[in-house]
Amino acid sequence: MRDILSDLDNGPGPSDADPMRRAQNQMRQPKPRRFYKDADVDGPEEGPFSVTLDGKLARTPGRNPLRLPTRAAARLVADEFAAQGEMLEPMEMQVTRLVNTAIDGVTTDPQAVLEDVLRYASSDLICYRADAPQGLVDRQADAWDPVLDWVRSAIHARFMLAEGVMHVEQPRETIALVGAHLADRAEPLRLAALHVMTTLMGSALLALAVEAGELSAEEAWAAAHVDEDWNIARWGEDAEAAARRAGRRAEMMAAAALLDALRA
Repeated sequence: MRDILSDLDNGPGPSDADPMRRAQNQMRQPKPRRFYKDADVDGPEEGPFSVTLDGKLARTPGRNPLRLPTRAAARLVADEFAAQGEMLEPMEMQVTRLVNTAIDGVTTDPQAVLEDVLRYASSDLICYRADAPQGLVDRQADAWDPVLDWVRSAIHARFMLAEGVMHVEQPRETIALVGAHLADRAEPLRLAALHVMTTLMGSALLALAVEAGELSAEEAWAAAHVDEDWNIARWGEDAEAAARRAGRRAEMMAAAALLDALRA
């Protein structure tokens, strides 16, 4: 599954047509030395709220003001700046990187990001089921069927299931309903968080369930890894794969934390 934020060195330069990738390319800079003492949040009670470094407005790599709609969201970013040592470690600032991507990239073309999430929905992970062994079949059903039930109830969309990897064409009405649901969530920060969760899990439906509060981020992460965990239980896991998974999980939890903060 594609991880849009973990490898900033891949892909073309700043002229890339993909707004998410274009924003990421702007973050490809040498590791900077910490140039500030204090990181804080400033703004009127009604917002928006600015992240400040030594009292000065912080900016994204694209030189846009680092302002967020809720104090809680701005505090997440400020706390990541405050936690840095002598040298800044951008790869450890998961929420800040996501916010930068939203402001510098998604804002310029939210429709392209929305359509990418919708493409995942058209071949969503939870629609592709194993036919054996029965233990895995049961685990997939336990983890994924309640999400499809929620999708039918909340979005009124019915997805077709398939066994194995053969592609199943989803009804146009189903994809249109998911698209309409996403269109109501096209605010750049929210959409960027949904996009990250979708690509990390291979499932737009799991990401939407987290956004709606139907699943916790931990529950969705576990649901997205039913197959992987089944294989690990049988064959074990090597250290390199475990490290990669831990990195992806950290990005997932950062995206979920931003969604929670946007609701605060």
